Amino acid sequence: MNARALTLPILTAALLAALALAPAMAQTTPSDGAPTASDSHAAQQLAGKFDTFAGSGANAQALVEGLHSGSQVTLEGSSTGTGGTTSATQTTFQPATGPLGYGNVKIALSLAEASLAHAGVTNPTADEIAAALNGGKLTLADGTTLDLKGVLAERAAGEGWGQIAKGMGAKLGDVVRSPNASAHAAVKVEKVTFAQGHAADHPSAAEHAARADRPERPERPSRPEHPEHPDHSGRPGG
Repeated sequence: MNARALTLPILTAALLAALALAPAMAQTTPSDGAPTASDSHAAQQLAGKFDTFAGSGANAQALVEGLHSGSQVTLEGSSTGTGGTTSATQTTFQPATGPLGYGNVKIALSLAEASLAHAGVTNPTADEIAAALNGGKLTLADGTTLDLKGVLAERAAGEGWGQIAKGMGAKLGDVVRSPNASAHAAVKVEKVTFAQGHAADHPSAAEHAARADRPERPERPSRPEHPEHPDHSGRPGG
């Protein structure tokens, strides 16, 4: 039997084995773009980090999935009427960016949380979350208004995550680790800087006391006048 005769059966067997494996591979790799089991697990883990910020686990899941796929996000909320009655509300928005990887989704939500915390909003409504992401105007508890650029809108305009964090007076690494802590630290730094500048312009009470107790410099004694030159008249030969 020659080499060609041996090769043909081997190739046939390899082809049959590949055809047998094809259905199994099709089952593990979706062709319709549906999320895999690993994707769902990553989304659930990430959403769990933003339950408090989003107001509920369902809202956090909607944010993660919407930002990841670039699709419309719907957040559930509630509002209290003048008579004290509470009614359910919905806030829907389209993310300003296209689809984001889970790492970028985490950064975007962390920056949005930090921007609201920096404004003193630690328990945001669905509308406030949408404004922090896509931009919008907020009315704070004291009646003042605040215009938010929106971290997704800034990203879509070409700014990097680091630039966006810097615009808030924070560092990106600090924001991703702890959005609330980073925002409060930024506020604290601003207050400390202002206090230091104020102290530089106005000396402290201790400095005033030190100046008051400082002894005055003694006056210099007056220099003696030079004696007048004697009159040499009457000298021999004068």
